[in-house]
Order: sequence, then structure tokens, then C-alpha cells
Amino acid sequence: MDRNDSGDDSEAAARNRRLVASLLDGDHRALARTISRIEDRAPGHRGLVSHLHPHTGDAHVVGVTGSPGAGKSTLVDKLAAAYRDRGETVGVVAVDPASPYSGGSVLGDRIRMGSTVGDMDVFVRSMSARGRLGGLSTATTDAVHALDAFGKDVVIVETVGAGQNEVDIVRTADTVAVVVQPGSGDDVQTLKAGILEIGDVFVVNKADMDGVDRLVAELEEMLHRRDAGGTAGSQFAAGAGGHHGRGLEADDAGTAESAGRRVDGTGSDAAGADGEWAPRVVTTVATAGGGIDDLVAAFDDHAQHLRESDAGAERALSRHAAEIRRLAREDGNALLDAEIRRRGGIASLAERVRAGETDPYAVAASIVGPIADCVDAARDGDDGGGETE
Repeated sequence: MDRNDSGDDSEAAARNRRLVASLLDGDHRALARTISRIEDRAPGHRGLVSHLHPHTGDAHVVGVTGSPGAGKSTLVDKLAAAYRDRGETVGVVAVDPASPYSGGSVLGDRIRMGSTVGDMDVFVRSMSARGRLGGLSTATTDAVHALDAFGKDVVIVETVGAGQNEVDIVRTADTVAVVVQPGSGDDVQTLKAGILEIGDVFVVNKADMDGVDRLVAELEEMLHRRDAGGTAGSQFAAGAGGHHGRGLEADDAGTAESAGRRVDGTGSDAAGADGEWAPRVVTTVATAGGGIDDLVAAFDDHAQHLRESDAGAERALSRHAAEIRRLAREDGNALLDAEIRRRGGIASLAERVRAGETDPYAVAASIVGPIADCVDAARDGDDGGGETE
């Protein structure tokens, strides 16, 4: 188990210091090596991330999630280009399904992200979901920290697309965009179990397809119901029930002009009447670039809302708490696995239970007991933290 290299003058710790120094100096190769070490969970990788933490917190992290086939990769590509057009630097972490053989990422969707190829101010990295149903691994969050520390103005995280399980992104992103498309038959149904609660902006992509008006209306209705039900999180402002702007006419199909409607009922205000963020519904045709400017404007409004209200601090606090819990659980699981191996392995322990020599509760207590004793013995001298070299 890697323990942040605290008090360790090892070669790994020295390498981390050199790597972080190069990264902070703007060396893209150092950034790439840092993310590789993070993704590989190489010895000393936690110390590496700890060195980066003091330099994070300036990037606006945008999460793009939604079901497979909604056009997330193309949308992210156009977003990156739009941010570059106004002079901002961009990092993209594209989370792909894990290969069943190597555990690495399957890179099929990256061919759709080519608008900024050759632009050194756009750094794109594909990472494996590592089997996480929510589409994010701990390495993904750490990679975002690396891009933030490097100085990227905007970091976009595109998730793998696992439908209603796609909720991990809220623990990483400042602004969460949920992408849906019309005509899939059950497009809104996929939003009902959890993912509706995390969206700050809802993107109806492929708005040149039939059914876009119906989908927008259904989204509005569901957001109203969420508000009426007192669900925690963002709330839709009063009066946002009917979407505004002209409908898509038959001759609009396939044009960029047929997208870009901001269906929020709030005008230019970033928040609703009660001061809470009012989720935006934005239509886009990513392949033609339609609606991208309106989408970026919605992200800007949400970022402004986070800065000017308590919501930003609350969201950051929630993210840090989730990250601490996740890391502590990883360490705890590693300790438990090591103790199980020391006792002969799980199969041997299970065989003892089958033979009637013991029971699962007694086995679990015998495994956890020594670890708990060590924690108790160390507690008096533990200040809850420790300096990282």
C-alpha cells in the first residue's frame, strides 16, 4: 500500500519532486508521465498527487455524462474548440470502457475528438473506467488534479456512459452536463434513477432529429417534479415549465441554426427566484457545432453561481469528503486483503466454515481484530494527518 512517501527519501519520492517541478514549469511530457504514473498506480503515486494538491483549485471542471450513443465525444471535441477560440487552455479526460484483457482503456470513441489535434493547449487523455459502474476510477480524479495543477483553465471529464449508474461524476466535477438524444424510445426513462439529480445543465444533442420538442418538454416536466418533490440539489425556477424559442421546423434539420435554444425560463439570471441554481436545458447539434456557444454560456453561468453563492464551497467540501472516504476505503480493503492472504487465503477460510470449524462472523472478527488493535495503539500519537515530503 502506497502511503504518500511521508518521511521517505527514497528514489520514488525524489523522482516525484522532480516530476512535479517539471509539470509546474509547463512541461507537457511531465504532465503525461504524471498521469501515466497515476493511472498505473505506480509506487509513490499518492505522494505525487499530494505534491500537486497545493497547486489545484483554479480550473473549472466540467463533467459530461449520459447514455452511450448520445454524442458525448463529439460534443466534448466541440467544447474544447470553443474554449480555445476564446483563449482558454483545456484538459480532457475521456473515460473509456476497460479492456477485458488488459484492464486498459478501449479507445474507439477518441477518433471523434480530432478538432484540436496538434494544439498544445488542449491535452486529451483516455483512461480506463477500471470496472467502476459509475464510470470513474480514483485515477480519474487524480488525473483531474494533475491537469488543474498544470494550469489548465477548463478540465472536461467525459464519462464512459453507463446509463442510470452514471453518478460518480458529481464527486469530481464543478458543473455536470447530462447529455441525452431524442428518438431513443426511453431517453428520459434513463434519467429517473439518480442521474436527474446531478445535472446542472441538460444537453439535448442531435437536435436535428425528430422528437426534440417532446424530449425538451419531458425534461422540463421532470425537473418541475423534482422541484415539487423537494429533492436536494438544484431546483428549477418558477415559470420554466414551457420551453421558449421557436420549434424545429422540418427544413431546419441538419443545420447548426436548429440548435442552441436555452430552455430555462430564467432569462440571463444564473439562479432561480429562491437563489438556487436553475438547471438549464440546451439543445445542440454537436456534429455541426450548433448550440455550443449557448452550452458554454450555460457552463459560465453555473461557474458564476458557484463563485457568488455558498454552493461552490459546499460542492468542494462534498468532493473532498468523498475523496477521503474513497481513499480510506481503498487502504482499508488493501489491509484486509493482506490479512486474508496471511491467513491462508479466502478459499481456505471458507473451507473452515464449510467444515464447521468456525463461522463467518468469527473469521471476520479475527481478520479485523489485529488491524483494529493497531489503530487503537497508534491513535494517541496520530494527529489525523502528517506532512508529505
